[in-house]
Amino acid sequence: MKQSALTFEDNNRPLADRMRPTSFEDVLGQDHLLAEGSLFTGAIKSGNFPSIIFWGNAGCGKTTIARLIAKYSGAVFVQLSAISHATADLRKVFEQAEIDKGAGKRTILLIDEIHRFNRSQQDLFLPYIENGTIILIGATTENPSLELNSALLSRCKVLILNRLDLVNLIKLTYKAEEFTGKKLPLDEEARTTLCAIADGDARYLLNMVEELLEIAKPINSEELLRLIQKRMPIYDKSRDGHYNLISALHKSLRGSDVNAALYWFSRMLDGGEEPLYILRRLVRFASEDIGMADPQALIQTIAAKDAFEFIGAPEGYVNIAQAVTYLATAPKSIGVYRALNSAMADAKKNGSLSPPKHILNAPTKLMKEIGYGDGYVYDPNAKDGFSGQNYFPEEMPRTKYYKPAEAGFERDIIKRLDYWERLRAKKVE
Repeated sequence: MKQSALTFEDNNRPLADRMRPTSFEDVLGQDHLLAEGSLFTGAIKSGNFPSIIFWGNAGCGKTTIARLIAKYSGAVFVQLSAISHATADLRKVFEQAEIDKGAGKRTILLIDEIHRFNRSQQDLFLPYIENGTIILIGATTENPSLELNSALLSRCKVLILNRLDLVNLIKLTYKAEEFTGKKLPLDEEARTTLCAIADGDARYLLNMVEELLEIAKPINSEELLRLIQKRMPIYDKSRDGHYNLISALHKSLRGSDVNAALYWFSRMLDGGEEPLYILRRLVRFASEDIGMADPQALIQTIAAKDAFEFIGAPEGYVNIAQAVTYLATAPKSIGVYRALNSAMADAKKNGSLSPPKHILNAPTKLMKEIGYGDGYVYDPNAKDGFSGQNYFPEEMPRTKYYKPAEAGFERDIIKRLDYWERLRAKKVE
């Protein structure tokens, strides 16, 4: 399936478009789908493949892989966007596809951001997929089990594309240098910073690379940050990220992992979550997961709500952090404030790292099939009431944000944290 090497042509096109892979072997970060001998590549080679929904972050290769499928299959390829095209455009494609089908040609229809089509528009695809008029390839950044019709999903194979990690993004910058014959004016630290800012998005990274290649003088990491505004993390308050992160926060609290709880709290704030939504979950948690084991938990959480409404953001965030800390350590000092600042700094620096799948809720069949909630241990049923599971992203090490002082009630908290740390160490052994 190897195709000809990339060529440098048409300088007026963006670098990301000029460097678009021309073979599956050139695609970075998706070896789980594209490795030689995989079921996916085997289906493409045989020409016997179904309609597909690609689910993945922006800039991970959804459109590129769809184009490559069309190239290898020899089918007519049509690309539309659910953002800029309407029902009338779909009908025109279906009409032409029926004509081409009569002439013995298959049509592959790529729909970018397919989740933007409403339910009625999604239903339009069904008969044409059923009778083989089109092979649909939908690309979406949103959880298809929450955003797409079940009827459409049942006719498609959902394939998940990986978020590009730092290693692959750094590799891409070197490929860009080789492709253009130019050297980035960055030291290694600045190169790594640039890739971290890209937050898994190859297209965004190559756009930044294209601008930086025109700069003659060397740039260090600090100068780079002044030149490029930090991207907001990928987080949609009304969709999948919202439910993933509140699940991660809730289970971290339940697992008595104060550091992980502070991290996910900071991620939600950094993503623009409504603080009162978090507080409502904390008030619920105080009674639902702690109850009379520590009656002060509900009082502390209600006090945090009142304090936040009185002070406002951002200063009032430390009141919520105190409640998170209390709930996670339940049966004061500047430690909570410092912990919040450290956790917020990590949330900004590390971008949109995903929670480990075992602490994600699985309200749909698809989410269960891909491992959401798989392996999660309910702490109250575990020995010592503590599972010691990891609640941090798999890509980052455990980080100690909260460091209680040897004063007041925190003396007891220190004993609890030390006890859980010893239990956690035994679990690792």
